[in-house]
Amino acid sequence: MDDLADFLQARLDEDEWVALAVSTGPNSPEKWTASQYREGVRPWRIDGQCSLVVEAVCGPDAAHVVRHDPARVLREVEAKRRIVDRYAWLREHGDTGGAAWVLPLLAAPYAAHPDYRPEWAPRA
Repeated sequence: MDDLADFLQARLDEDEWVALAVSTGPNSPEKWTASQYREGVRPWRIDGQCSLVVEAVCGPDAAHVVRHDPARVLREVEAKRRIVDRYAWLREHGDTGGAAWVLPLLAAPYAAHPDYRPEWAPRA
């Protein structure tokens, strides 16, 4: 399970790195918004320096992009790190409280990563 924890920490580091790379400069996380269609305005424009790149993204796609903005990613990374750290602490002290299912579930979104191992798949 230590390998799985290391795998998760590495993925979280990658997620954080990408979110921080995006959130530096004038297009900070707080500026990721989408607006509804208005007369003469294209639908679902994401505000910020690079808006032209995503201006063609409409409706639910634009809402998805905004919902997964760098600020949210950073909050999610922090929450997941705390879960992984808590599990590691419990394991180190000999009692995971029956929470062996936690890390496989946290790793499941990364199943397409080349370092992911099939034995880490969550059990039914």
